Amino acid sequence: MAEASETSKKKKSPGPGGTKPATAAPAGSAKARDAGSTEATDTKKAKASSAAKGDAPAAAAPPATTKFATFVQTQKIDPRRILSTSRKLERLRPEDRTIKLGKRKAKASEGGDAAAKETRKPRSGRPVTHRALAAALKGGELSGPTKTRILRAVNHLLDLKKQAPVDLRALF
Repeated sequence: MAEASETSKKKKSPGPGGTKPATAAPAGSAKARDAGSTEATDTKKAKASSAAKGDAPAAAAPPATTKFATFVQTQKIDPRRILSTSRKLERLRPEDRTIKLGKRKAKASEGGDAAAKETRKPRSGRPVTHRALAAALKGGELSGPTKTRILRAVNHLLDLKKQAPVDLRALF
């Protein structure tokens, strides 16, 4: 116990250089005013040089470059509506669950009833995600089923606007 209190009372060495670390000048001194003025002029010079070079401000949004992004802009479709529509369209319903159950039972019985084979396809239960939509807008890699889900949601929204549905090639 006594050893710990003695070590905490010892002064620390000034550092590897052997000199005291630099301290800030008092607020009213001439050194503080000079240091502040040089920092201000440096930032002014940097802004002036970037303006002279013709750098555009970082806040400006780049125009849409992908086919999907331009289509969404021209049709005035909000990407959030694509997400919510896809969630509604792809959600599993009771009839989808019965289709899956029938397929599982037919697979377990191994060929007992060939005539009772299900021809309908259930919904996937996987809606378009925010990440997939962002990749589609930026031109990233998308799988085929993801493109189809986006197409299905966009066509549903176009149908609500009483417009003709589009082909997959028109979007991607």
